[in-house]
Amino acid sequence: MAPTSGKRRVTITDVALHAGVSTSAVSKVLRNAYGVSPEMRERVRAAMAELDYRPHAAARGMRGRTYTIGVLLDNIRNAFFADILEGVNTELRGGDYQVLIGAAGFGEEDQTRLARALVDRQMDGLILIGPGFPRTEVLRTAATVPTVVIGHHDVAEEHDSVVDADALGAGLVIDHLVRLGHRRIALTSTPGNRGSGWSGTPERVQRRGYHEAMRRHGLQDLARVAMTAFSEEGGYRAGMELLASADRPTAVFGGADVAAMGVFRAARELGLRIPEDFSLVGYNNTAVAALAPVRLTSVDQAGGLMGTTAARLLLERIEGRTRSVLMTVSPSLVVRGTTGPPPTAEGSGE
Repeated sequence: MAPTSGKRRVTITDVALHAGVSTSAVSKVLRNAYGVSPEMRERVRAAMAELDYRPHAAARGMRGRTYTIGVLLDNIRNAFFADILEGVNTELRGGDYQVLIGAAGFGEEDQTRLARALVDRQMDGLILIGPGFPRTEVLRTAATVPTVVIGHHDVAEEHDSVVDADALGAGLVIDHLVRLGHRRIALTSTPGNRGSGWSGTPERVQRRGYHEAMRRHGLQDLARVAMTAFSEEGGYRAGMELLASADRPTAVFGGADVAAMGVFRAARELGLRIPEDFSLVGYNNTAVAALAPVRLTSVDQAGGLMGTTAARLLLERIEGRTRSVLMTVSPSLVVRGTTGPPPTAEGSGE
C-alpha cells in the first residue's frame, strides 16, 4: 500500500490498514498502553514511519489527552536529576508522550506555582522529583492528575512512589569508612523545606541511617552534621565549616555528589589532600563522580532505573490503575580514589 497523498492527512485508520491490525491496536501503541507485545509495537511503528503519520495533538487534547508528561525538579545543576531524566526518556522513547521539564528552584511557593501551571496546561501525568512544596498540595494534585513521586518515602493512595533505600545507603558509607579505621565521620545534609508535611524526605532518611550506623559502631558521640543546601556552593560552605575546624573530621560523607564537589573545592582552598588528609564520599554516583580527576567514592542510587520505573508506573496510572505502588531501589557503594585510611594519629587510636 502506497503512502497516502499529502493532500489528505494520514489517519489512524490508514495506519491500521497498512499494518494489517485493528485501529484499537494502533491506539494502544500510540498510548504506550501496558500489555502491547514488542512485535505489535514494531509493526505499528513501522507503518507509522512509512506513512509519515503524525498524531493530531489538538484533536487529542479535545478527546481528553495531550500526551505530555510534566517533570518537576528543584534545579538542573544536580547531575543525579540528569540520570533520572535519562531513565524517564528511555522508558518513553518510541511512544507518543513528550516530556516537559520544569525547574522551580528550592522555594516552596515557586514549586507550588510551577506544579499548578503544569496541571493547568493539562499534562496527562506528573513526575515530581523530591518535591519541596506541601504534601497536602501534592495529594490534592495527585487526586486529579496521575502522579509519581520520586525520592520521598511518604506513601499515599493518591500517587505512586519510587525511592532509594537511603538509610541502607548511609550505612554502606559508614561501614566502609569504619573498616578503613575512621571514627570522626561527618555528614553534610540539608534541612529541606520545613513544615511542608513530608516526614520521609531522602535527606531525613539518610540522616537517620547515618546516626543509626554511627551508633551501631559505638561512634554516636562523634556524629556531626553540617546543614547546608544540596548544591556545589552549599557543599563548599559545609566543607569550610568542617575542614577548617580544630576537630577536623577524618572523613566527610557528602549527602549528594553535588555537595561533595563543593567539599572538594573547600579542601583545595585549605590545602588539604584527599584521601591523605581526609576521606570523602558522595551520594548518587553521578557521571561526575567517575571522572578521572575526581574518582569520587559514592553510593549508586541507580538514577536511571528510578527514572524508567517512575515513567512506567506513570503510564500505568494514566491507563487507569488506581492502586498505589511503592518501588524501592537498593543502593550499592562504588569505591574509588577519595577514600583511604585516616591520618596516622587517628589510625593509631591517639
